[in-house]
Amino acid sequence: MTCTVRRIAVAPPPDSNWHYPVWASAETLALRHFRPESGNHRPQTFARVLHDEHGIHGLFQVHDGFVRCGRTEYGSEVWKNSCVEFFAQPKPGRGYSNFEFNGGGAFLCCHIVDPTRTPDGFKQFPRGPWDVARQIQVHTSLPRTVEPEITGPVTWTLQFFIPFALFENFIGPLGGMAGQTWRGWIKA
Repeated sequence: MTCTVRRIAVAPPPDSNWHYPVWASAETLALRHFRPESGNHRPQTFARVLHDEHGIHGLFQVHDGFVRCGRTEYGSEVWKNSCVEFFAQPKPGRGYSNFEFNGGGAFLCCHIVDPTRTPDGFKQFPRGPWDVARQIQVHTSLPRTVEPEITGPVTWTLQFFIPFALFENFIGPLGGMAGQTWRGWIKA
């Protein structure tokens, strides 16, 4: 599936509101493909992505039935919680960036240089240092921790902002955004 990530003049407010008017200008992506090892719990997940002169704005909407968020620190194992992921590859041949966010807003980011699978994850995937990663902004409709687990229907949203400077930390200058084609994908 291809998607045009539209440029906006004014950033959306940091409130993870799926219905805020600026998000209506974004294409809505539906998560339809899952990795085989992901298990059989597959919440209905949608995403919208926009950009401004400073970076990428994203918004997830997740219709879930089981929500738990216990990880609260940057770089923690957020994938063991209810989480969503955003991947972006600005330039071919230079790896891709992975951003994982749990429903409570804790996250990690790394740059996958060599995606060969190993027992520890990937062969080469440097994590973004906190002094760079702290530029990422995350807002969610859930509290920071969700313990005990919510069982039953719940819809939650998560909004993020990733500055272009963060990508440049891994791959060098991006140049002007007009006319660029990036590769990206989402996961829940």
